[in-house]
This record gives sequence, C-alpha cells and structure tokens, in this order.
Amino acid sequence: MAKFYFMSSQREEKQLVPRKDTVDLILNYSKALSVIDYKNMKFEALLN
Repeated sequence: MAKFYFMSSQREEKQLVPRKDTVDLILNYSKALSVIDYKNMKFEALLN
C-alpha cells in the first residue's frame, strides 16, 4: 500500500494555461459577488 502512494506522488504536474475568456469570466464574477455578514449568517448577492 505504501508503495502505491509513493509511486502516485512521483507524477509531474502539468501547468494549466487558461484561456483569456475563462479568466475574464472568473474575475468579473468575483467583482460582482458581495457577501454580507449579519448575526452569524452570510448572505451572498450577485450584483449584475
């Protein structure tokens, strides 16, 4: 079992290259998201 875990950790990790559209979508979403804390509750509002 230990040998199995050791072998799987030897893999090389690929560098991911996201498209510009994907990065723009995530950035715009994060800019529009607003989280409001109120009495131990969290409300999420998407301001679009």
